[in-house]
Amino acid sequence: MDQHTKELVEGRGVIGGIRAFITARPDNERVTVVDRIVTVISRIAMFLILFGVAITFYEVFMRYIFASPTLWVNEMTLWLGAMIYMVAGAYTMQRRSHIRITAVYDVVSRRTRLIFDYVALFVVVVYAVLMLVGGYDVAWEAFITWERFGTVFDPPIPATIKPLVIIVTLLVAGMALNNLLVDWMGMGRSRDADGSDAERDQ
Repeated sequence: MDQHTKELVEGRGVIGGIRAFITARPDNERVTVVDRIVTVISRIAMFLILFGVAITFYEVFMRYIFASPTLWVNEMTLWLGAMIYMVAGAYTMQRRSHIRITAVYDVVSRRTRLIFDYVALFVVVVYAVLMLVGGYDVAWEAFITWERFGTVFDPPIPATIKPLVIIVTLLVAGMALNNLLVDWMGMGRSRDADGSDAERDQ
């Protein structure tokens, strides 16, 4: 969390602080609409981690104190974990923290870095297209039949996670393109010039 976000969150109470944290601008040097969307989704996902911890604590409490284990906590944590894991991919791409051989990338010329970024974008886009072509039918079938997990609790994990895999994969590809445009072509608003958050939260 950058200094600007900390200032927005402090002194606003729990609900106001959460709202300010979720809607605060990303801490990139330049910011686009795609950056903002991914940041909001990612920050919401951060609270899902707290919810997962809370229900796991509840399960441990019920199981070992009252000898009355739940039927739903295990599947719910799997569900939450899958969503968080996928959103983390988009967040990692937005932060430029994806896997990269930095020992090579950091020492080559600017032109070579651009070539590397084009190659990386090509690989990500090809992967996204193949995932869409190969997984669309399966994801759509799972969604329209509301495929369930097959346990006693029987949550619709396949019905939601399979389409989410496709959506997040496309989002990661869009984020990769966004990063290339921002880093090399100057798209987006400068953080110093972007006072929308401060103005909105006055």
